[in-house]
Amino acid sequence: MTSFQTRGATLDYDVAGTTGPLVVQLHGLTSSRERDGQLGLNLARALRGHRILRYDARGHGRSTGTLDEADYAWPRLADDLLALLDHVAPGERVHGVGPSMGTGTLLHAAVKDPDRFESLTLVTPPTAWKSRAEQREIYLANAALVEQEGVAAFVEQGSTAPSPPALADAPETSIAVRQTLLPTVMRGAATTDLPKKKTIGAVEVPTLVLAWSGDRSHPLTTAHQLHTRMPRSRIVVARTPYGIMAWPGLFAEFITTVDKGELLA
Repeated sequence: MTSFQTRGATLDYDVAGTTGPLVVQLHGLTSSRERDGQLGLNLARALRGHRILRYDARGHGRSTGTLDEADYAWPRLADDLLALLDHVAPGERVHGVGPSMGTGTLLHAAVKDPDRFESLTLVTPPTAWKSRAEQREIYLANAALVEQEGVAAFVEQGSTAPSPPALADAPETSIAVRQTLLPTVMRGAATTDLPKKKTIGAVEVPTLVLAWSGDRSHPLTTAHQLHTRMPRSRIVVARTPYGIMAWPGLFAEFITTVDKGELLA
């Protein structure tokens, strides 16, 4: 494992492979690269001939964090991503893939530095715009719950929430944020949103949107709006665990197509 220091945090990362284009893989809120692998969301596992950069976002997994809520807003996480890319692959165009919070981070990074990305794969896009208000209140309530009753109460509450059909066979996993940081991380998530729709529409890199159904925290409305707004995108929706099992192959095919210059119209 290797680490990189930026803005008061140490990001833990690893790079698999020594040759080929770089793919950077992100993860979701309260998760980590290890936990996403357990959930079947290590989408780069079927890709060959590439270098794969995976890292834990600040405050998650093996990375350290700060007690500043603003540091966990997606534009700030995008700054972390771009700084890490400058460190690992200065000047290179890269393929980006990430679920939920990872999608938010990638979109803000692509808006800030569109020439940095060869492609984007946006996985289970989160609530955004109008639907973000309700999710914001949930995050704030969860932060208060952790402070008052501890992380175990938060985990128990999550265990009773309905899961999307595509995760019916997913194993049980633990959250990957320390209790001392979790309220700050949640409040940071409550402050943030995707870039404005008009701004997203100007991101012209080839984009694959991978969504699943039946999840209020990752609604299909966001996925379809991204697909509609982004001029060079396609969308695939998983409605069963078999749908998620197909994602690594779809991702590998997409990246290979982009690398060959067979760009989406």
